[in-house]
Amino acid sequence: MRQDAEFFDDREMDLIYIGKKLADAQALEELLTEAGWDYYVEPDEYSGGFLFKTQRTGAFFYVLIEKAPEARTFIEQHGYKPQPALPA
Repeated sequence: MRQDAEFFDDREMDLIYIGKKLADAQALEELLTEAGWDYYVEPDEYSGGFLFKTQRTGAFFYVLIEKAPEARTFIEQHGYKPQPALPA
């Protein structure tokens, strides 16, 4: 379920998804909550566009780093394209 940043108590988090459309972000929130995942979501900016790059705001979804591989698999199985893992 959606948690505040304080819930994770300075533990390392990993970005698993950027919701670029409100409907997608809301649907993913519902999916993660129903499945019992603890996650943090915050608005942030990303670069978008092909010919004309622009700064856009999206919903950035984070989970604990040790849960990230499983979370990526879970959301991918439900039709979402997860953010790739950062190199170690």
